[in-house]
Amino acid sequence: MEKGKLIAISAPSGTGKTTITRKVLKYFPEIVFSVSATTRTKRKNEVDGKHYFFITEEEFKKKIENKEFIEWEKFYGYYYGTYKSFVENVINNGKSILLEIDVNGALNLKKLYPDAVLIYIVPPSIDELTRRLKNRNTECKEDLEKRIKRSTMELSLKDKFDYLVENKDLKKALEQTKILIEKIIKKEI
Repeated sequence: MEKGKLIAISAPSGTGKTTITRKVLKYFPEIVFSVSATTRTKRKNEVDGKHYFFITEEEFKKKIENKEFIEWEKFYGYYYGTYKSFVENVINNGKSILLEIDVNGALNLKKLYPDAVLIYIVPPSIDELTRRLKNRNTECKEDLEKRIKRSTMELSLKDKFDYLVENKDLKKALEQTKILIEKIIKKEI
């Protein structure tokens, strides 16, 4: 059986990667979404096991020791990681999987799985990104400042990705991402 494709969508916080990922998955019911684990607090509309697996820091550290993650990172004071067993089970069964992960996580993924395809969602500008983050109103001022600072670092890594999609207009960015994923799973690119 041929392995499934491993596709990752990354971007700085506030760029629209979650929105694009959720919308694009509706076009591809055959693609499995990889749910990450995190130690951060669940937000108002999030569901455990659907948006993230919400676990304690103690549980997360034990999983790190047991090498249960393909990639993991601590930022903004919280841990985030991708379960190795989940991803490998999906691709080994011939299904494609889509990961929505941070920039460093995507680059680590590429080291372990050179055939993985990385898509980077680019904001129109750092000013627009800052405006979006402020309007989201999901973080305290301190966390917001950390996200803005981290965004600059993450933007400097965009050229390490296979494909870039600018999210100036959500409809266009979604269409470009959809076309890319379709070509990837059909092995046209």
